[in-house]
Amino acid sequence: MTPKTLSDDLSVSPQITPSDVAEAKRLGFRSLIVNRPDGEGPGQPSFEAIRTAAAAEGLEARYIPVSGSPGPDQVSAFAAALDELPKPILAFCKSGMRSAALWQGVQQTRG
Repeated sequence: MTPKTLSDDLSVSPQITPSDVAEAKRLGFRSLIVNRPDGEGPGQPSFEAIRTAAAAEGLEARYIPVSGSPGPDQVSAFAAALDELPKPILAFCKSGMRSAALWQGVQQTRG
């Protein structure tokens, strides 16, 4: 896992697995945001599997699935997660691009 830092509070990465959650904690992350919809690809872990692994490591997890480009409701939910979750946060999807697009959308709405 090689997260890309977008801000002091947020990094993004490609899909992680439940076994990667301990590494996320070791890297200092305190929360996870899952932006990949369940069932999008074969072999992809479910949000529940990630949430369970996160809880076992003392991390919070939030599910904000995005198919295609993020819409206003998803950007709003991502903004709320950024405000509410313990930081730093690791957000991920298949490649990290949707998570980065959500962050960019939040930056645009906040000016």
